[in-house]
Amino acid sequence: MPEKSTNEFGIYLRDRRTRLDPASFGFVGGRRRTPGLRREEVAARANISPTWYTWLEQGRGGAPSADVLDRIAKGLMLTAPEREHLYMLGLGRPPEVSYQPVDGVSPRLQRVLDAMRFSPAIIKTAMWDVVGWNRAAAALLTDYSKLPREGRNILRLMFSSSRIRAKQEDWESVARFVVGAFRADVARAGASGSAEATALIEDLRRTSPEFEALWQDNNVVAHGEGVKRIHHPEAGSLELEFSSFAVEGRPELGMIVYNPASPADAERLRALIGNATA
Repeated sequence: MPEKSTNEFGIYLRDRRTRLDPASFGFVGGRRRTPGLRREEVAARANISPTWYTWLEQGRGGAPSADVLDRIAKGLMLTAPEREHLYMLGLGRPPEVSYQPVDGVSPRLQRVLDAMRFSPAIIKTAMWDVVGWNRAAAALLTDYSKLPREGRNILRLMFSSSRIRAKQEDWESVARFVVGAFRADVARAGASGSAEATALIEDLRRTSPEFEALWQDNNVVAHGEGVKRIHHPEAGSLELEFSSFAVEGRPELGMIVYNPASPADAERLRALIGNATA
């Protein structure tokens, strides 16, 4: 670690240590000259030597390993953001992400979706399962509430639903983009080797020769922003601009928001949403 990072790392460790209540960890008896846990108590909780922990607080001992940082983070009861900050100070990078399956979104996040009345928006996982959507998305894209949970996967819909396929102006280009963005999302979320990803990919490869061919291409693309053209059976042809957003603190989730590309598209979209909610 550079000298500045070393000093900041030690200061951060001391600050977190002195904020802890010894009694809540079962450390009782004896008068304490300073607040918080003692260094040897943190070392014991982290299963490292007291000498080395002392050196870390003093800016000595070299850069700790990721395993040691994880043990210290548990010993100090750090939150996820605090653990990430510990990694940035100790190793100059965030911790590796570990994929966690998601069943739904929080009420607060759902309210964010619902506030966008005329902008279709969805929340998807790294597996591209749709776990949140608003009424505009249900009217324009798919009414996910009418699908079973296992049927709300964008890739499964893309490669198995003739209705979804018919909505795409250039299905082959869209499918290639979706597969490349999915590959990038799975890797970014640390889910490449997970049982969930393996099962999904193998099932798609077995049931869809088109997915198999695209998967073998090994293309990777960023799902940042772009234009989507949809042929809706009621609203006709619509052109929408889309933007993708990360959900802070949830690397396994991403939000996609669609906005009409022209006043005419906006008018048709509003009419479609109005008819669907009437």
